[in-house]
Amino acid sequence: MEQQNPVEEPVHEQEQVSTTDPDSTYATKGGTPARLGYYDNYLVDNPSCVIVGVQGTAARMSQETVAAQDMITRFAEWQGREPQSVAADTTYGNGEFLQWLRERDITPYMRTRDSIHRRNSPFYGPERFTYQPESNSYLCPAGQQLNYGGRSARNRTYTYIGTRKRCGACSQRAQCTSAAFRCLAIHMHEPARQRARELVNTPEFANAQRQRKKVEALFAELKNQIGLRRLRLRRLKFVREQFFLAAAAQNIKRLVRFLSQGQRPVLAATT
Repeated sequence: MEQQNPVEEPVHEQEQVSTTDPDSTYATKGGTPARLGYYDNYLVDNPSCVIVGVQGTAARMSQETVAAQDMITRFAEWQGREPQSVAADTTYGNGEFLQWLRERDITPYMRTRDSIHRRNSPFYGPERFTYQPESNSYLCPAGQQLNYGGRSARNRTYTYIGTRKRCGACSQRAQCTSAAFRCLAIHMHEPARQRARELVNTPEFANAQRQRKKVEALFAELKNQIGLRRLRLRRLKFVREQFFLAAAAQNIKRLVRFLSQGQRPVLAATT
């Protein structure tokens, strides 16, 4: 019973585990050496720069979208409504999170996470192919049909395959594939991913990304002014308490600023 219902979260599997803080995990960003630690995730209201959600997680990128979903869900329960849009960096642009936002009608202002092979590929991307729902197939730029070939649970993709006969004599084969025939991998949540790609070139996306710098400023304040480069507590449940207290201190600073502004005088309306 104790094993099936643990009081604490399970320790994340890794080759080396700290003997004093087994919940901490190795992480690195920006080419720095890997260090044991945690991730502090914030959900920030852009107009006021007030922190409306805090979630401490293991230092794994996969946990960031999980934390974002938890914070947005708690915010919706608290406010009685979903946020209109969410801005984040590319780490959050995976298909599952984008689909989760789409189901809640939340506009995603974030770039999609595409593999380095897709970004650097000299061949046609999936956006050049046209889906045919009546036959569950794709048309290539040359008008040839790629039929459904199966599902990859590991890569969370659907596969559509051409034939040697159709692709072999194609005049656009050099721009499409180096193999004998084209194999097209489509993410299970490709519509949500495509929606995010279309927003990238809009003025709203550029503005949202500028506003997103506010959360980076809060993290800089957290490290440089509040002194949270190193944690004072160990184990995830205690680290989360420290993250909450630090966020409360940051919000109190904003509250002081709001109160110091005072009430603006009411001007008489003129016609």
